[in-house]
Amino acid sequence: MSNKLVAYFSASGVTGSVAKKLAEAVNADIYEIKPKVPYTNADLNWNDSSSRSSIEMRDKSSRPELADRNAKIDGHDVIFIGFPIWWYVAPTIINTFLEAYDFSGKTIILFATSGGSGFGKAVEGLQVSAPNASIREGKVFNRRVTTEELKKWADSLSV
Repeated sequence: MSNKLVAYFSASGVTGSVAKKLAEAVNADIYEIKPKVPYTNADLNWNDSSSRSSIEMRDKSSRPELADRNAKIDGHDVIFIGFPIWWYVAPTIINTFLEAYDFSGKTIILFATSGGSGFGKAVEGLQVSAPNASIREGKVFNRRVTTEELKKWADSLSV
């Protein structure tokens, strides 16, 4: 088993594409964070204040249920966690994921996809869910990225 894990949540497939390339680039195991109830296009409509994602993101205590708890966290020292940026932070399902496992002593490196926004307060919003882990802001990818670019980025992290 690799000592690195790439865990990701992808609502539309964009983050999943980056995650798969990253796992290949760093020779990591991969795990998809899936909601028990998949998101529909209507759920993801950020212009609709009554959409599922809008409601979840307004409520910082929201914890969408996970489809499973099969991530192999033990045996991995470095965990890359990827997600799309929602409302300038990580979707609350990432908090659910962090709270479902013991990340004590682990290094978590965040990566995200976005049409243009940065991490905002993502680290701050996630640290409360994994207080005994070291969470590092990684990189937001706003365009297509190659496996080689991801390898170069990961190598620069010295993990």
